[in-house]
Amino acid sequence: MSGAPQRTLLLWCPDWPVLAAEIVDGVPATDPVVVLHANRVIACSERARAEGIRRGLRRREAQGRCPHLTVVDHDPGRDVRAFEPVVAAVEEVVAGVEVIRPGACATAARGPSRYLGGEEAAAERIVEHVAQSCAVESQVGIADGVFAAGLAAREGRIVAPGGTREFLAARPVEALGRPALADLLRRLGVRTLGEFAALPAGDVLARFGFDGALAHRLAGGRDDRPLAVRQPPADLTVTADYDEPVDRVDAAAFAARTLAERLHERLAGYGLACTRLGIEAVTAHGQELHRVWRHDGLLTAAAIADRVRWQLDGWLSGSNGRGGARPARPTAGIVRLRLVPDGVLAQAGLQPGLWGETGEERERAHRALSRVQGILGPEAVVTAVLGGGRSPADQVRLVPWGDERVPARPGPPPLPPAAAPPVPASPAPAPVASPSRAPAVPSSPAASLVPAAGSAPGAASASVVVPAGGGSRRRAGRGRAVAEPPWPGRIPPPSPAVVLTTPLPADVRDAAGEPVVVSARLAVSAAPARLTVGDGRPAEITGWAGPWPVDERWWAPAEARRRARFQVCLADGAALLLAVESGQWLVEAIYD
Repeated sequence: MSGAPQRTLLLWCPDWPVLAAEIVDGVPATDPVVVLHANRVIACSERARAEGIRRGLRRREAQGRCPHLTVVDHDPGRDVRAFEPVVAAVEEVVAGVEVIRPGACATAARGPSRYLGGEEAAAERIVEHVAQSCAVESQVGIADGVFAAGLAAREGRIVAPGGTREFLAARPVEALGRPALADLLRRLGVRTLGEFAALPAGDVLARFGFDGALAHRLAGGRDDRPLAVRQPPADLTVTADYDEPVDRVDAAAFAARTLAERLHERLAGYGLACTRLGIEAVTAHGQELHRVWRHDGLLTAAAIADRVRWQLDGWLSGSNGRGGARPARPTAGIVRLRLVPDGVLAQAGLQPGLWGETGEERERAHRALSRVQGILGPEAVVTAVLGGGRSPADQVRLVPWGDERVPARPGPPPLPPAAAPPVPASPAPAPVASPSRAPAVPSSPAASLVPAAGSAPGAASASVVVPAGGGSRRRAGRGRAVAEPPWPGRIPPPSPAVVLTTPLPADVRDAAGEPVVVSARLAVSAAPARLTVGDGRPAEITGWAGPWPVDERWWAPAEARRRARFQVCLADGAALLLAVESGQWLVEAIYD
């Protein structure tokens, strides 16, 4: 507990939930408006009070007193969002502001009273600044302690130093904001804060508990805690305005170096470093340009200058380029340049290698690719990120260089070695891949008993495999189940080396020359024997595995897709991933 209460200045905005509804939702605060929580009025406008509405009334009773009443539901988030500009306006005049609740904030009165010419002058300056900046009416109270300053603010009063106890003595016990305690005190004959403060502190603690003891301190003009002021966020943005529009690359390079050094010095002053940099420019014709650069490590002053120079070069030398990849050149020169550190972290030292070569190749590659991005745009350099999906095309997401490498879909967790799937049973004698890398799906939709990978025929150890459409697999003889990973129906490893952007049409026939058909129950009409891709010559199929069924989004008829996929090995050693959909065979990918 603190000793002598601190001289406190508190700014209070009357009927703040009503004003917040007007600021955010456009509800006119000049009309009869009430804010309800749990079907009771917690705030009302001045017009509503003139109609006899008070806090605590039920909704039906309030509407009975004022039939044309506007009812607004309580939204704490709305109150906080609307109050933030008011707090920012107060912080422009004084430092060290604590937000008591939406609609009330407090600060130590000593500093403002000294440099603004007294407590009364400070109160007038703050109220006037809030009114001009936010168009919000407010009142200021000054007293010893936050609690007393809050009561003084409701009257717009400045309590003289040392007179807080007398100021509180005549207040009713309801001013404590504890309805249950106030009701109990009134039944005990204690009606004012002065009477409550006169009670012995030990007896109050024994009778009313810890919360009652805190209320007893407040009634006596003693705060339970000091101000918990917030630190306003540091403004790290740097801006440069140019009288003459910058339309040459060399002038832009000089501007970039100067601004980058200013940004780096400002970040270093706070012990921060930049990992994501926003570059904003405004041309003389009002065109706004914006680009965000990301970096794996920490951006030094030189690195910031390079990226700003590259970006300005890309903007100022923009043209149609190859295939129209480069953006159009701005119609006028740049008159304003702004650097925004979008991602910052605490500055930490980077330990290089013993001979200084660690990471140099990576940094050179990053600088080169970033330079290309600055000229051609961020989408010109992309990297692949593996994720989840049922087909190889779904498992790869291309992200611009420097962006966060997050897959579009979550990938399946790796299977433990004990749960390695068996070699598929296939009508053909040869598998698609080597036995150690063979896929793990049976060739028919029914479960089948097949030998484990690497085991001899007739071995005792066997696995019961459920089709890739779903379910779980249980290893026989071990008595334990291994959960099936997500994305049922996906192609098992190994992954194909080349995934075709547009699948190629194909024709698959059996040994008799008849087309191979897959029924709705995934029954293959005959073993695939020959494959023809497009207008090419037929190739002999020496091994195949499948089908792997995929039935996606069956609940949405417009987006539903049903197909089956096969792995085939040709006589020339090539291995392909085929898919049959609506009777049409397609080549989706090629194995290495």
